[in-house]
Amino acid sequence: MFEGLDPAVLAIWYVAFLFSTTAHEAAHALVARWGGDDTALRAGQVTLNPAPHIAREPFGMVLVPLLAFASAGWMIGWASAPYDPVWAERHPRRAAAMAAAGPAANFLIVISAVIGLRILVMSGVCIVPEGELALDRLVVAAAPESIWLWVGRFLSVLASLNLLLGVFNLFPLPPLDGAAVVEGLGTSRIRAAMAGFRAMPGAGLFGLLAAWMIFPKIYFKLFLLLVLIVHPGTDFEVF
Repeated sequence: MFEGLDPAVLAIWYVAFLFSTTAHEAAHALVARWGGDDTALRAGQVTLNPAPHIAREPFGMVLVPLLAFASAGWMIGWASAPYDPVWAERHPRRAAAMAAAGPAANFLIVISAVIGLRILVMSGVCIVPEGELALDRLVVAAAPESIWLWVGRFLSVLASLNLLLGVFNLFPLPPLDGAAVVEGLGTSRIRAAMAGFRAMPGAGLFGLLAAWMIFPKIYFKLFLLLVLIVHPGTDFEVF
């Protein structure tokens, strides 16, 4: 299945994926704990150790990302953190903060990765790629065989992947985090409407498919912005 794929690139993608999804779910769990719900804490998920997150969602954390990489050359998947729905109903603002914490963690990783990429470019150890950019190739090493090749590639994956995770999860459609944010911050009428939509058969699948249809154009524009931050004043063909 992985014949012809570079194992080093696979490792970079998978480590970045594990860290990104684990940080996302750990942020959910931590903010829920701060808000008075210790469900995820008791499940051992207030941690950056990926093991309990993998144990909870082995398909989303292992099988799906590896299959996605084998077929498309990049990774996607999912994880989850448990919470008390009674607590969420009683404290909608706290539940909204919990929902927003996951994407917020992804955006913090994007910012950190972009700062790292800018440092690599400004120091001269990495340069602008010739020709096309890719999700895992926002920079290339000035000396092709140096360790900076892999550092730049890892930071590229972190920036691109966490931008994807953060933006996609903020769509206000169940079962994505954005829906819980809108529900928690909205009026009682909005919460009732969202709860009614969640109760509809296939609502979760519909939400995911609808978000995925809208997502590519938005992500492409944000990815271009990311490129311009890493390489200000340049012009690229991006795929």
